[in-house]
Amino acid sequence: MSDTRRRVKVYTLNEDRQWDDRGTGHVSSTFVERLKGISLLVRAESDGSLLLESKISPNTAYQKQQDTLIVWSEADNYDLALSFQEKAGCDEIWEKICQVQGKDPALDITQDPIDESEEERFEEIPETSHLVELPPCELSRLEEIADLVTSVLSSPIRREKLALALMSEGYIKKLLGLFRVCEDLDNREGLHHLYEIVRGVLFLNKAALFEVMFSDDCIMDVVGCLEYDPALVQPKRHREFLTKTAKFKEVIPITDSELRQKIHQTYRVQYIQDIILPTPSVFEENFLSTLTSFIFFNKVEIVSMLQEDEKFLTEVFAQLTDEATEDSKRRELVNFVKEFCAFSQTLQPQNRDAFFKTLANLGILPALEIVMGMDDLQVRAAATDIFSYLVEFSPSMVREFVMQEPQQTDDDVLLINVVIKQMICDSDPELGGAVQLMGLLRTLIDPENMLASTNKTEKTEFLGFFYKYCMHVLTAPLLANTAHDKNSKGLLRNCALRFMRRIIGLKDEYYNRYIIKGNLFEPVINALLDNGTRYNLLNSAIIELFEFIKVEDIKSLIAHIVDNFYKALESIEYVQTFKGLKGRYEQEKDRQSQRLNRYRRDARSLDEDEELWFNDDDDDDDGEAVEKSRMEDDFSDSYGKYMEAKKGMLLLNVSGLKRFTALVGLVDYPDDEDEEEEDEEEEQSPRKRPRLSS
Repeated sequence: MSDTRRRVKVYTLNEDRQWDDRGTGHVSSTFVERLKGISLLVRAESDGSLLLESKISPNTAYQKQQDTLIVWSEADNYDLALSFQEKAGCDEIWEKICQVQGKDPALDITQDPIDESEEERFEEIPETSHLVELPPCELSRLEEIADLVTSVLSSPIRREKLALALMSEGYIKKLLGLFRVCEDLDNREGLHHLYEIVRGVLFLNKAALFEVMFSDDCIMDVVGCLEYDPALVQPKRHREFLTKTAKFKEVIPITDSELRQKIHQTYRVQYIQDIILPTPSVFEENFLSTLTSFIFFNKVEIVSMLQEDEKFLTEVFAQLTDEATEDSKRRELVNFVKEFCAFSQTLQPQNRDAFFKTLANLGILPALEIVMGMDDLQVRAAATDIFSYLVEFSPSMVREFVMQEPQQTDDDVLLINVVIKQMICDSDPELGGAVQLMGLLRTLIDPENMLASTNKTEKTEFLGFFYKYCMHVLTAPLLANTAHDKNSKGLLRNCALRFMRRIIGLKDEYYNRYIIKGNLFEPVINALLDNGTRYNLLNSAIIELFEFIKVEDIKSLIAHIVDNFYKALESIEYVQTFKGLKGRYEQEKDRQSQRLNRYRRDARSLDEDEELWFNDDDDDDDGEAVEKSRMEDDFSDSYGKYMEAKKGMLLLNVSGLKRFTALVGLVDYPDDEDEEEEDEEEEQSPRKRPRLSS
């Protein structure tokens, strides 16, 4: 078994400055002949595939953060990170990197990329000290300290030296002590200097400094320093918000003190980044990349710790689905689950799969049925976000659940119907929730994302379920809106026609059979006949619909239309569409007839071969005649059995052809009198009259 000290996750920084998880594996450092140097290799723990192969370049700046992270840039705008399971493994790889580059492993960064002009400038300055010399941490020197911190931000080398000086002398805690003194004395000038100092220290972008600044005994003083922006007339009250307004609610008591501390820290650091710090300029946008990484990896750790606590999650879902749970408590629970799902996006793919499967096993979907039907708008919004995460993760999982519901509950409380009702009844004037739910519903009923399913019957089963149990709920508002409004019927008629055209445009036999079974062309043809000779939008749309069927040669629909409606349509001669449909129909009929004739011709050829065989060699001698007679008897028996089998196969083929043509909507025309009588009856059918009735 591989050493857990070398177990790592590989991350890359995307264009949105967010870390993408590339997988988990084990890291090693070895000489790679192809790269001509010592390289970092990470092989996936699942299948041994190569996740990372990176040569340790002498000029690459590597950073060690939070004791278990190594971050570097492989090329322009391509940042990489290794997150170690154990600190010891991180230290081993860090020592190897420093050994290759000839650097001191005590440093948290090997070097910074700087331009040539800066290199030349620093080469001219003699190296007098490894560290920046800090002024004494006194009230009277705050302005000097602020100027020093601000001045080094433009130089990567001086940023590194200042960071080392701040960490080596415990300077941060001394500065925060001065903050408390200045605030007690209401020393605004000193407080303004401390704002510049703390902001500048954050921009040093060093994880080791963050560990100190964001610790429990320092973070609120850091927030306090950042309240006194010199550009503001009055200081902000961020500490008051964090301690009094923003209440940490444990929906279920968290017994792990480390987990609770990590949650507090992550929330406060996120608040510093999103609310307190000003938007960085184009020159400062990379100064806080380590802060972003700090928050990201904190979230990964929180989700992992919560997921491992099975007792905690079981209790959450037990209370969420308990009818006795108070609404206020359920609101807190659903908001927690929403945040939990949001944090899970930081997990690697296989861990994220396990996360959502855990939620499914705990009953997240039945719980959503309850909370999405609540009157509380905030609860419904949070539940919709949770549902969105689930649909995005696995539409098939959601479909499988909803198809089992009719066995256990009424149609009105089916999850899909709850979603439809929330979409229809959205009270938001901008319909934000409705648009979100509409997108989720579309994902669930889209046949395209059902094709790759391991369950090959998912498409048929789910769409059948949807039409049976949900379609009437979806269409009810449309029908109710036009039931008593004569002026709107024309508009609804055009919309219905456009909808039918869209369905036929899919050229899906599943839908075609549904249209034929429901005789859905009858109202379309009635509308065309009622429209008379008027040349309008309705007329053009209907003609285009039938023209599409003809051009695309949709055989099942062509046969259905000609069989049932051609008598009513043959008088329309201002377009050749319907005559073209009849022509397509006759062509298919001829092909079917030729196929049947080929089967009959094959049977007749056997009779001719038999006749030739018996007439051959009549002048053979008696011995041959006796032998021939015996052979004829044997052959007669065998051939008789063969012909019976052949006729049986022919009947099966013809019968199978009938069943096939019936299945796809094609018409079989065997030469028997019974079907001729049926044809005569069809000629008198009301469906063939100029005005069709329903």
